[in-house]
Amino acid sequence: MEYKPFSRKQMQVLTWWSENSKYKGKDAVICDGAVRSGKTFCMSLSFVIWAFSKFNDSSFAMCGKTIKSLKRNLVTPLISPLKELGFTVELKSSENLLIVSKGGRVNRFYLFSGKDEGSASLIQGMTLSGILLDEVALMPRSFVEQALARCSVSGSTFWFNCNPEFPSHWFYNEWIKKAKEKNALYLHFTMNDNPALSQKMIKRYEKMYSGSFYRRFVKGEWVSVNGAVYPFMEDSSVFPDVPKGPFESFAVSIDYGTVNPASFGLWGRKDSVWYRIDEYYFDSRKQGFQKTDEEHYKSLCDLVGNRKVEKVTVDPSAASFIEVIKRHNRFFVVPAQNSVIDGIRSVSSALKEGKIKICNCCKDSIREFSLYRWNENALSDSVIKENDHAMDDIRYFVTTILNGGDDDFCVVAARRF
Repeated sequence: MEYKPFSRKQMQVLTWWSENSKYKGKDAVICDGAVRSGKTFCMSLSFVIWAFSKFNDSSFAMCGKTIKSLKRNLVTPLISPLKELGFTVELKSSENLLIVSKGGRVNRFYLFSGKDEGSASLIQGMTLSGILLDEVALMPRSFVEQALARCSVSGSTFWFNCNPEFPSHWFYNEWIKKAKEKNALYLHFTMNDNPALSQKMIKRYEKMYSGSFYRRFVKGEWVSVNGAVYPFMEDSSVFPDVPKGPFESFAVSIDYGTVNPASFGLWGRKDSVWYRIDEYYFDSRKQGFQKTDEEHYKSLCDLVGNRKVEKVTVDPSAASFIEVIKRHNRFFVVPAQNSVIDGIRSVSSALKEGKIKICNCCKDSIREFSLYRWNENALSDSVIKENDHAMDDIRYFVTTILNGGDDDFCVVAARRF
């Protein structure tokens, strides 16, 4: 494997704990900042090397929002470099355990998911010599504090890594603002701190985000979201005509409601781009009557026509409508991935990169793009639950069909009215 020389900021992460470092007495290291800024790899590598410099036959923890994301973002990229440095590495996937050895020393690195409040129970009872929390700002405070409490071995340290979130976030206020008080080394990263990232790629990432997400993920700032969710969709020129010629495949995304509006989007893929080529939008309050599940299913069939649809993804809370679709045995249907904020980020990137396009015949989608707003009075990132039905079904399409979903999400059933 070919490596670029580490940047000055990365070298700080790699050496802060060493005997010659002025930071060696710190109890924690915190790295935050822009996406793709090179902080995750150097932190994980430093964490393992530090563990072997201080301990033998000890237990450590590596934590991510999900086990899948932890393995993808941190563990898998780490294995090959460790082997090249002379370490023996054994990943026991079924046990979520990484066993690393070198020079007669062996240490165990347990993998944990910190995705929800219930995750804290998974790590209870352990005794750890150190812990690395990747994407810590996405984890609940209860899990993080339980995990830190496990580090009772003398000389244990805390390693934190994250991208910025909203400025009232507990981690920003309790750790980053209080880094000196917590005896923590705080290092802020930008994309220019990653020598493996070319200027061309940096420009590409700069184009992927806009508004508050640009300030967060490109500038690395802890800022509030405000105004329009998709401000770059206010220009009518971003909505093309439906392309001519055959499409490679079709899919449908559905946000289902009986009293609330129901929004169905028909998508066609052409030249690796998914176009929203038609839609069905039924607002029972405006129409003065409600439709049954069977009537909505008929509208789905009318929308699709004689096209062969590969997949239909539906709001996971619409259990009865999902059963109706299954019973008719015409469409392959899957519950949608329903993480709102992560989904909005994915939709924003897909639109900015041209992976999806909304055709100008989709009037209700266009109308909602102009009205969909962040809730500026909320204490965390959230949207105003108005004018969001086409926005939701577009989000379901991106997270579940375009991006293929995620094995680590949980479906929670809730009654819809």
